[in-house]
Amino acid sequence: MNSIAPKAVVFDLGKVLLDFNYARAARAMAPLSRVDEDAFRLALDQSPLLMRFETGHLTPQEMFDEVVRTTGYRGEFAAFAAAFGDIFTEIPEMIDLHASIQATGRPTYIFSNTNGLAVEYIHRRYPFFRTFSGYVYSHEVRCMKPQPDIYAAVEKMSGCRGAELLYIDDREENVLAGVGRTWQVIHHVSVPTTVATVRQRLGLPHPTSP
Repeated sequence: MNSIAPKAVVFDLGKVLLDFNYARAARAMAPLSRVDEDAFRLALDQSPLLMRFETGHLTPQEMFDEVVRTTGYRGEFAAFAAAFGDIFTEIPEMIDLHASIQATGRPTYIFSNTNGLAVEYIHRRYPFFRTFSGYVYSHEVRCMKPQPDIYAAVEKMSGCRGAELLYIDDREENVLAGVGRTWQVIHHVSVPTTVATVRQRLGLPHPTSP
């Protein structure tokens, strides 16, 4: 274990603080298209189209136009944006962990491969999301984890380097890129393990049972 106490904590968003499921968006939108739910989901979930959107090469309107072109979607942009955003559910234990870290005065950052529609929806829907010290998004930096430039953007925003940063992410390749920059990292596999590890690294007391 690294002996340096982290000065800041960096959270991935999807599957760490919020779970997500593109099948929900497909279920809402496929009936207004020429394709079935599975095909609609495949047009969105980890697709080349989504990658272009999440690296800032498509605006929300251009993303919508591409979805219309590829699926025959007949809904309005507002309905598309609402369904595209409504794929998230909170992971309460991780949100509570963030609140515990924040209570110590230690800065926290969101570090996410994401897009403007998702960010707008989450910011409006989930109050906890508005309380971070800063946000680094792939669609703004125009590259995605695990590419080096987006990690450099976190370092620039936080003013921290190397082991001063504690980074939590569910994807191993992203965590390994953090290791390559000598960040302290936690590969998020299970909520209880991550919560216990973070509390130990930061010297946070474990919550007592009611």
